[in-house]
Amino acid sequence: MTLHDVDREHDAPTATVTVVFHSVHGHTRVLAEHLADGARLVPGARVHLVEIRAEDVTAGRWYDAEVMALLERSDAIVLGCPTLMGSVSAVFKAFLEAAFTPFTTQAWKDKLAGGFTMSASQSGDKLAVLEQLAVFAAQLGMQWIGVGDMPGNNWSGGTRDDVNRLGSWLGLMSQSHADLEAEQAGSRGDLITAQRYGERIGRLTQRWVNAVPYDTPRMTEHEARALSASLREADDAPAALTGA
Repeated sequence: MTLHDVDREHDAPTATVTVVFHSVHGHTRVLAEHLADGARLVPGARVHLVEIRAEDVTAGRWYDAEVMALLERSDAIVLGCPTLMGSVSAVFKAFLEAAFTPFTTQAWKDKLAGGFTMSASQSGDKLAVLEQLAVFAAQLGMQWIGVGDMPGNNWSGGTRDDVNRLGSWLGLMSQSHADLEAEQAGSRGDLITAQRYGERIGRLTQRWVNAVPYDTPRMTEHEARALSASLREADDAPAALTGA
């Protein structure tokens, strides 16, 4: 960091977080946007949202010099794609393979990393995708950040709108019905979890890069259930009471 590398609005040192993703029908894009919004809550965080597109793949090879340059200067890289047939999407796999060049020079070593995925099925073997993304990050020498929330929707009072309702910690999981438009992607709980995960990554990046103090937030399972309930109540409140 240089002496000029400061977010003047917040008087905070800057850290660059890039969310790079592939989306087929737009559902994963919505998840990426919420994750990026969460990272933007962190003072000093410079957040970039990059979509990997099929048209940038030629003869099975993906390449975009501008994107690779951005990732080179990023402090944290968050990887996301849909789960298709129990694996990362083909387009995103082409992007991952393009990282062979920084692999050979350890150019991404000790950058922070995280991952997220979306599927239509409740399970869909999404864990396999998160494992693929985490192994990729490990091969690049990156430091992986998992989801820090307690599980939701694991008791009789739970709902699909709970925070971390799919109980995933290696990375962020979300589920969307295949016949719904992108605007209806995920559940409210999934999108809140994405935002919380993005903020967690942003704050840990500031701690990792700039030694910004970070107080680890902790809660019991009972407190986590109360949090999900309070979010549902806020969502169900009449507009006159919420000021909307």
